[in-house]
Amino acid sequence: MKKLFPIFLFSVIAVFFTTAIHAQAPKEHKVVIQLNTADTASWSSTIGNIKNLQKVWPNNISIEVVVHGKGLDLLVATKTHLANDVNALTKEGVVFAACENSMRKHNINKADLLPVAITVPSGVAELVLKQEQGWSYLKATVN
Repeated sequence: MKKLFPIFLFSVIAVFFTTAIHAQAPKEHKVVIQLNTADTASWSSTIGNIKNLQKVWPNNISIEVVVHGKGLDLLVATKTHLANDVNALTKEGVVFAACENSMRKHNINKADLLPVAITVPSGVAELVLKQEQGWSYLKATVN
């Protein structure tokens, strides 16, 4: 019995510390947002939603906005009215990803995009991959 007591005590302490560590470690939230509309009100609403998420989980959220179809103008430097917001959010870690398939369809080159934008081969495939990796999905709409 005396030999088992140290093992039992160690087990109790290990469970206590493991529980305490998990209780203190906040969950990292990961959100992927699909934006494929030319509706500028939807663009503004998406920017607002991102800022609201950042307020709820400051420094504890990863956000990627996958832009494809007619939504690409959000990231085209000469067509967007939200360049300052996109640039500022990118500095805070938000990723804006333009779909290369849509870029080809709409004759948009990488040089036409805001410098902070990245590109992905397929916007819809990027959405699927993120969801398979456990990211939460939001569809951009007007609030």
